[in-house]
Amino acid sequence: MTVGLRLDEAVWGLLHHALRLYRDNPRATARLRQQLARLEQPLRVAIAGPWRSGKSTLLNAIMGEEVAPVDDADGADVFTWYEDGPQPRAIAYSTSHPPQDLAMARSATGMRVDLVGWRAGELRDIVVRWPTRALRQMTLIDTPPITGVDAHGRAPVMDRILRDADAVLYLTRDGRGSDLRVLESSRESAVGQAAPVNVILVLSRADETGGGRIDALVTARQLARRQFRDPRVDALCLNTVACSGLIGLAGRVLSESDFAALAQLARVPRPALEAHLLSADRFAGGELPVRLDAEVRAALLDRLGIFGVRLATTLVRTGCDSRAKLSAELIRRSGLTELRESVNRLLIDRLDALKARSAMAAVEALLRAEPEPGTGELLAMLEQILAGAHEFRELRLLAALRDNRLGFDTELAAEARRLVGGDGVGLAARLGVEHDATGQRLWEVASDAQWRWRRAAEDGTLRLAQRRGAQVVVRSCEGMLAELAAGGR
Repeated sequence: MTVGLRLDEAVWGLLHHALRLYRDNPRATARLRQQLARLEQPLRVAIAGPWRSGKSTLLNAIMGEEVAPVDDADGADVFTWYEDGPQPRAIAYSTSHPPQDLAMARSATGMRVDLVGWRAGELRDIVVRWPTRALRQMTLIDTPPITGVDAHGRAPVMDRILRDADAVLYLTRDGRGSDLRVLESSRESAVGQAAPVNVILVLSRADETGGGRIDALVTARQLARRQFRDPRVDALCLNTVACSGLIGLAGRVLSESDFAALAQLARVPRPALEAHLLSADRFAGGELPVRLDAEVRAALLDRLGIFGVRLATTLVRTGCDSRAKLSAELIRRSGLTELRESVNRLLIDRLDALKARSAMAAVEALLRAEPEPGTGELLAMLEQILAGAHEFRELRLLAALRDNRLGFDTELAAEARRLVGGDGVGLAARLGVEHDATGQRLWEVASDAQWRWRRAAEDGTLRLAQRRGAQVVVRSCEGMLAELAAGGR
């Protein structure tokens, strides 16, 4: 919430100034009009990462259905877009043909898309329209693998991801090395430096941490918290989350037959079963102490992996005695719940700010690539908008408050998080009052919060980082009071 001109209004004005500047350049005006149209569209969230980082599996877990369609090697360089639609449909966009509908085969847990007949490199995009609640507020983009940076420090695939998406879930095994260099390449622009607020780092394949021990997911969450405290990671990401897409997806699509097979395994005494769960090969080909067909074993490995089979049988033994209970516990332990909460609070709730950021990045790229008389004035206008964009400061403060690196006590940190929109961006949610509170009640609570946090911002006994955090909260309170004065609720 920007005090004065709202961020989305300021960016709308910037785009129209740029349209006037480039009115004689059809290609540039087309790009600018696309940015204007994007302001009204759902948030675009790309799922990116290197080879075998689990992008499609995580996308399926978020959607709760197996819909990632690209099996064929010819689809390796394709961007696959998932949009809400009234009925399933897949459309191919190529470099040499008009858009074409693709054949789809629906299964019990999702669908597959037929790519037979397409040559390698011919397809550029596949747009999948799929009726699901998960896509009503965002479009998900499954992207080609990131293969690292080139000699100039650029990652070509990542360049397109940052152009096309408003936010990124970047999947990595350990959040180090080449993955951080890829993310650092996105900060070369003024927008990238001033507003690094559109990336969530996901430690994927969390079930493999520590050799796949039964406590692997707990260990992965601890690693994610340590990683988030790394200044290099903090400068690039809003949050770091450990998540096993495979376990999360298994929890969301687990069938009664899957549960029955796992329950059958769980009835075997632990010492008698453990040796058979040391590896996938032993489980698939060994002589189990219980009758379980080879096809059933293969299906369990495909659904859960060997770590998931170990975890699920342990959970069944310890109280998850129904499919619903086991599904819920697998989802919780996978980290998927925490990831979805981060996506909702840090991305979807901040849709307007993130879309404004995308538009500013596009305008900046155009101004620098194709300078015209008047470019300097527009760049100055863009930098002024960035300097006054309180929405970005709120997001950075939310990131700092997630692990309370500022050192506020628990109660104060919780209040700061709520006031800057961590529990929802509406006035009632920010102020912690009932949703039907009167304007007078909202004004009183906001005024009281502003007064208390202004005292904190001016308290010389607090550390500089704490005072700066308090200043952000004060600005948020000022924005709420300004909105109430203008008649908002």
